[in-house]
Amino acid sequence: MNAAAHAGEDPVLLSTEGRTGRITLNRPRALNSLTHAMVLRMTEALTGWEEGVGDVTQVLLTGAGERGLCAGGDIRAIHDDAKAGGTASADFWRDEYRLNARIARTPLTYVAFMDGIVMGGGVGVSAHGGVRIVTERSRVAMPETGIGFVPDVGGTYLLSRAPGELGTHLALTGTAVGAADAVLCGLADHFVPSGRLPELAADLAGHDVHDVLPRYAQPLPPGHLAGRRAWIDHCYAADTVEEIVDRLLTHGDPAAKEAAETVLDRSPTALKVTLAALRRARALDTLEQVLVQEYRVSCHSLSAPDLVEGIRAQVIDKDRTPRWTPATLDAVTDAEVARHFAPLGGRFGELDLDLGPGPDLGPGQR
Repeated sequence: MNAAAHAGEDPVLLSTEGRTGRITLNRPRALNSLTHAMVLRMTEALTGWEEGVGDVTQVLLTGAGERGLCAGGDIRAIHDDAKAGGTASADFWRDEYRLNARIARTPLTYVAFMDGIVMGGGVGVSAHGGVRIVTERSRVAMPETGIGFVPDVGGTYLLSRAPGELGTHLALTGTAVGAADAVLCGLADHFVPSGRLPELAADLAGHDVHDVLPRYAQPLPPGHLAGRRAWIDHCYAADTVEEIVDRLLTHGDPAAKEAAETVLDRSPTALKVTLAALRRARALDTLEQVLVQEYRVSCHSLSAPDLVEGIRAQVIDKDRTPRWTPATLDAVTDAEVARHFAPLGGRFGELDLDLGPGPDLGPGQR
């Protein structure tokens, strides 16, 4: 949604319109990428509204500017922290993942306008909501393997539950999808033309979203993934990334070959950890359990070389030629993959992510 933004304003704008509390991510020049302060501000706002401040019954999340809702977390800050051996990123993720869980279980009706670019952390603050609206401009992705990282913010929970192996395809390639494919994969619910979002937002000030949404929602435009299910489900069902790549290369469909080339451009370590994370996430019952797993993986990634190198190549120097370590899939050991799932310790302390009251995470999970 193209909300107005002005220089010098807070990075999160809050307002109450009728019974709707509105959150606008307001860093348009940074494509509304999330900082730790923004996460804490959103959490504070949700807490207040849940406790009855302003008689709010529903929340609307939008992004300022013309380009999209949110491009993810502030990865420049993560790069600097990882390079320095710090723990600021772990502190950020701890609060960010708590917010993701909070959004999923809030008693308020949580409406997200997923207009334009919605990636990484932007998915985390929108796709766990109860009413997720995409437009003809939506480009939704979890592109982490391209920077030597692994899908987080509950992304492996969402993608592990997509039909067939669609989630595996999106997680390994980082492919951005439009409205129809986002709905197909369970990342969104409704399609509304972007030009009608301001009118819908105005209507929410005095009405419940479920009462007015039928006047705005339209049939989905054509997507791509439904017609590719045959090769996606076959190729990505393999047990290893190497076998997935081999199946993609030998399948015969040009789109499968293109997917293989994309996968081979990503961090070998991130690919193997991502596949393991997705398969493990399928066996976990709740979002909270998966977030605990993702927190371990994210923190352990700080001490692996590919995260710093990937952000350097894609964002800092922008040479687009990361030098992955190791450089090939066969050089990534099972022990290195397993290390990412080990309980935390050392500079991160002895405790895993604590999500507070919620579903029982089971022995050894919390």
